[in-house]
Amino acid sequence: MSDVQLYTKLSNLPSSLKGEVADFIDFLVYKSKSKKNKAKPRVAGKAKGLIVMKSNFDAPLPGFEDYTK
Repeated sequence: MSDVQLYTKLSNLPSSLKGEVADFIDFLVYKSKSKKNKAKPRVAGKAKGLIVMKSNFDAPLPGFEDYTK
């Protein structure tokens, strides 16, 4: 469908429906942009250096002595 055909159909609509068409067009534009953003592949190691393990990570937690016996 050409732009002229779309414009002709749009111009024949009442004003109240033209607003709904404009909202739908905005939604379609947003939807197409969000699909492009989701298509990026994940990169391994992107958070490297942001997470640090404490030296006492494997040490028993206080209050759980009954469960570790």
